[in-house]
Amino acid sequence: MKSAIEELEAKARAAKAASRRMAYLSTEVKNKALYNISNDLLAKKDEILAANQIDYKEAEASGMNAAMLDRLMLSPERLDSIASDVLAVAALPDPVGEIFDMRTLPNGLQIGRKRVPLGVIGAIYESRPNVTIDISVLCLKSGNAIILRGGKEAIHSNSALARVVQQAATRAGVPDGAVQFIENTDRTLVNHLLKMSNIIDLIIPRGGAGLIKLISENAAMPVVSGGIGVCHTYIDKSADVAKAVAIAFNAKVQRPTVCNALDTLLVHADIAPRYLPLIAAEWAKAGVEMHCDQRALSILESQPSLKLVPATDEDWGKEFLSLVAAIKVVDSLDEALEHIERYGSGHSEAIITEEYQPAMRFLNEVDAACVYANASTRFTDGGQFGLGAEVGISTQKLHARGPLGVKELTSYKWIIFGSGQARP
Repeated sequence: MKSAIEELEAKARAAKAASRRMAYLSTEVKNKALYNISNDLLAKKDEILAANQIDYKEAEASGMNAAMLDRLMLSPERLDSIASDVLAVAALPDPVGEIFDMRTLPNGLQIGRKRVPLGVIGAIYESRPNVTIDISVLCLKSGNAIILRGGKEAIHSNSALARVVQQAATRAGVPDGAVQFIENTDRTLVNHLLKMSNIIDLIIPRGGAGLIKLISENAAMPVVSGGIGVCHTYIDKSADVAKAVAIAFNAKVQRPTVCNALDTLLVHADIAPRYLPLIAAEWAKAGVEMHCDQRALSILESQPSLKLVPATDEDWGKEFLSLVAAIKVVDSLDEALEHIERYGSGHSEAIITEEYQPAMRFLNEVDAACVYANASTRFTDGGQFGLGAEVGISTQKLHARGPLGVKELTSYKWIIFGSGQARP
């Protein structure tokens, strides 16, 4: 009987072998695999949801917090949405084989670049079973083999979803071994996986700060990390108040447990007396707890229905992942920019303003993967950006930034056409 390490290595070698054929697999076969996956997610909905219920009940009994339970939970509506996202990826252009930057040099050489898959991608992720589908379909579309290693809290859900992907892909003609799922939840396997640079070309972690730190510090191959989102929305003195209330409400409340939800609201002092009571009243209806600096408290403390807490230093730069928001009143755009530079995570930041100059300063000077003018940070999402889905949101600057779609899972090689040229 194979040991867990031997089984992992066998699956990795199979993925490596499959990746060579994946590199030149036809668009037709790849899209057929995605159509099959979408159909099978709906056809096997009861089986998938039953597996997810096992995980959910075990996690709930173990004391998992509400934010993580929300990430773990699948519902018929969420499965419908996942299946729809798969079709959106199928509808995207196939990036593999694209030739770009072609030109002719003075010596007659024709030189350009051709887009190619990365090879074998390892995904290590926590809690969210939809990641099993998102990463698999994006890797299939971009011609990569994938090794999936989810967390033990979602093992039944991930196993059911991975079977759907494997069977659907095989029926379409995808090479055997292109999608591998590590059933064993022993954490020592992660350490072994991170040393397999001879097989795995890229590791993508999806989860909390602890997981991302572990992988970034121990992986022997490149890592695309991110997903920690300390997201600010700054309300400029010229903001349209109604627009600013609607945007901040959406950014905080629409789904508070995700990385692109609002964490800190920065409000210009000139508009704070008018704006803060309005947004606070709306947030209160949704049960938002507000951690306010002294100036914000002085404006809001006369409203007894609000959940107000004096802000501490720990509230700035904190990713709440819940119905909690920090509020700070600032005297200028410069002060807002300085606060974001100090406490932001490089994920998603927004300004609400009716003036061109502050909007452009914000877009130019804020160093983040996604910077918004007059829109909710909740749009930082592969599907919302027209990418179909995403394997994660990178807050790095190499090799890709922001939501990672099919094109971000490719590299390129130089192609050169000659007619007998030799270097003098």
